[in-house]
Amino acid sequence: MNKRKAKKKETPILTGYQIFHNCIREHEALEGKTPAEACGIKVEGNNKWLTLIQNACHPTKVYKEINPTKS
Repeated sequence: MNKRKAKKKETPILTGYQIFHNCIREHEALEGKTPAEACGIKVEGNNKWLTLIQNACHPTKVYKEINPTKS
């Protein structure tokens, strides 16, 4: 068994970095947008971390179905 092989674990730090990378960090190749903004997801406010945490605490509201199924 190779002792140097890193074990893949889900940690809050890795999850936090994924959120930072996808929702907060601006990307040069996306013309200064975050990957979330490039997909049409806006995270507004001066403190984007706080906005994400507050939004995660509230249920998602659906105002309109985009592709309703036909019965």
